[in-house]
Amino acid sequence: MLERPPLTVALIGNPNTGKSTLFTALAGVRQRVGNYPGVTVEKKVGSMRLGERRCELVDLPGTYSLAPRSPDEMVAVDVLLSRRGDVAGVDAVISIVDATNLERNLYLVGQVLEMGLPTIVALNMVDLARARGLTIDVERLREQLGVPVVELQANRGVGVNDLKRVLAESVDAPAARNRVSPFPEAFQRETEHVQTLWSRSDAKSENGREPLPRYLAERLLLDTSGYLQNTLTSQAADARAGEELLAARKRLAEAGCAVPAVEAQCRYRWVAEVLDGVVTRPSQRVEIVGDRVDRLLTHKVWGTLVFALLMLLVFSSVFIFADPLMGMIDEAIGALGGVAEAALPPGPVESLVVDGVIGGVGSVLIFLPQILFLFFFLAVLEDCGYMARAAYLMDKLMVRVGLSGKSFIPLLSSFACAIPGVMATRVIENRRDRLTTILVAPLMSCSARLPVYAILIGAFIPATTMLEFIPLQGLTLFSMYLLGMVTAAVVALVLKRTLLRGPTPPFVMELPNYKWPSPRMVLYRMGERGWAFVRRAGTLILAVSILVWAASSYPHNAAEVDERLEPRREALETQLAELDVSSPQREGVEEQLVEVENEIAAVYQRESILGHMGRAIEPVVRPLGWDWRIGCAVIASFPAREVVMGALGVIYNLGGDLDVGAASDQDRLGARMRAAEWDDTGEPVYNVPVALSIMVFFALCAQCAATLVIIRRETNSWRWPVFTFVYMTTLAYGAALVTYQVGMQFF
Repeated sequence: MLERPPLTVALIGNPNTGKSTLFTALAGVRQRVGNYPGVTVEKKVGSMRLGERRCELVDLPGTYSLAPRSPDEMVAVDVLLSRRGDVAGVDAVISIVDATNLERNLYLVGQVLEMGLPTIVALNMVDLARARGLTIDVERLREQLGVPVVELQANRGVGVNDLKRVLAESVDAPAARNRVSPFPEAFQRETEHVQTLWSRSDAKSENGREPLPRYLAERLLLDTSGYLQNTLTSQAADARAGEELLAARKRLAEAGCAVPAVEAQCRYRWVAEVLDGVVTRPSQRVEIVGDRVDRLLTHKVWGTLVFALLMLLVFSSVFIFADPLMGMIDEAIGALGGVAEAALPPGPVESLVVDGVIGGVGSVLIFLPQILFLFFFLAVLEDCGYMARAAYLMDKLMVRVGLSGKSFIPLLSSFACAIPGVMATRVIENRRDRLTTILVAPLMSCSARLPVYAILIGAFIPATTMLEFIPLQGLTLFSMYLLGMVTAAVVALVLKRTLLRGPTPPFVMELPNYKWPSPRMVLYRMGERGWAFVRRAGTLILAVSILVWAASSYPHNAAEVDERLEPRREALETQLAELDVSSPQREGVEEQLVEVENEIAAVYQRESILGHMGRAIEPVVRPLGWDWRIGCAVIASFPAREVVMGALGVIYNLGGDLDVGAASDQDRLGARMRAAEWDDTGEPVYNVPVALSIMVFFALCAQCAATLVIIRRETNSWRWPVFTFVYMTTLAYGAALVTYQVGMQFF
């Protein structure tokens, strides 16, 4: 027997109603994530079985209303109206509502019902409603709405099987009764007029497609922002349609149906009729534990203190828990490299595999534990309801730079790594705020910058105190972090007043009820983000690492090596072979051999493509106080900041396997840097202004290919990562130039 065609079911609901939790409970691991073509909103699609029939689930963006005002918000409407080619026509809708706040949630349900699709209302969080003393007559609600209503506790899986059963019955049931519009007759007449006019002027209808849906005709009348009108006018052949729309709005105003206020009036009147006799409230408001907790967590003093301590605990835990796993991954990568090195003969193939492929992949995978743990904690805090409280607390601070409180957590996450910070911006609904946050998140000083700071501060900043109690080295380190924060605030303010101009949206949000996080949901989110990090970022880092390896390895200057260094290496190898394993002279010979091999690597790098590039840009970086060696190391570090220490190690004959955490290696590299001289003048290259210039450059520059790839993924365009790279590099160069030139006046 042929299998029946698959069903397409859309999930829609207000934010914080448990929609994503229900989606995960229904689809499990059978889900995939991407972006809708042409927009930045996340596309989440899953699948499940309804008996013998396959069902595709589409998780629509959380929204309070189906009133499109941007391309992202248009996605939900287009999917429900089957106007997107990348999503099959919707056969049914599951509308998730919060049982503790039916008045607000049913506003969206009313809009969904007007589309005439088979709809099931999932009444979630019924346990919390009972805890608040609310009694809901589900049978009466089902009768008033005219659609099935299923009680749920999605975070515990209660009622999920009942929902599946009702869904299977609904899609096979006869067509639902015609929906009664909540709008007055005058509005409905104008809607029919607009629908006819727009369908006649719509170029698409001439190609045999469906005319303009009635729901979009309503939205055209109600959308005074002009977004929907401009979107549909671009498809229209008759410019008169826009004039008729203005005339229709004028007639409605004269009839006492002024838009857009008429929608709120009519829909909330409909909601009141639906809930008549459905919800019974206690005579006095029942105070639950969450109310008492909120008095502490939303207090401007105690709440801020709790937030600071909690974030300190989260980030400390990220490093504490991730560090052993990062060490294990590092050891595994090193062991794999050792196996490859032993299996392959010395030469370019061995170098490519060990340094390029294994080293490149390892440079990405080593951050995976941090990503997993950070998203674990964020998922727990978000799912239990705390993150909304944190955003509420930080709103007053963020609004001063044109952002809202929801930008705070992603920026805070970026101090560990900009990648999870950029990915965490998905909690921001406003597109301009989300994009602004993405563009400034890389300015936060991430952990990858810390080795650069540590080396340069230890080598060139005196270990003295200011005012007899402030350590100068600690103050310098704090200044680097502060520089990123202040610059991010200034850039955000400039972006919101120029390129991403727009008013700061009022931060109106409902504080969701506290609930126990769903372990399944938390683990899924952690795994989803981790896999996206490895799959998306790892591929480009691998490719770039191979390119950097090739550029720093070729062409070889074999003549100089053969003439000056190869005889020394052969002599030392012969001497080492003749010495007994227990000979006290063996250690000294081994050190000399390492020095010669590092010098050979440095010669190769100086004469390589990367070395020539360093010399080529020396006139550009010289105003910063840098010579070609520093320029060469900076070029090598653009794919990932961590590369700079290995590059400096090779350039200064210490090898690429420099351990920046080891005091001995820090001292060796610092000594070599202090001894470095200009090729033409013989004067020292490094001093305090040069060290500060390098640190400022690294604090502000976009030296992380993985972050740029994630920005590409989150914005669905290469335009924004290119913009980020250009503006941050320009900022970094200008700030480093000012730092050096001003610093030279004092040192």
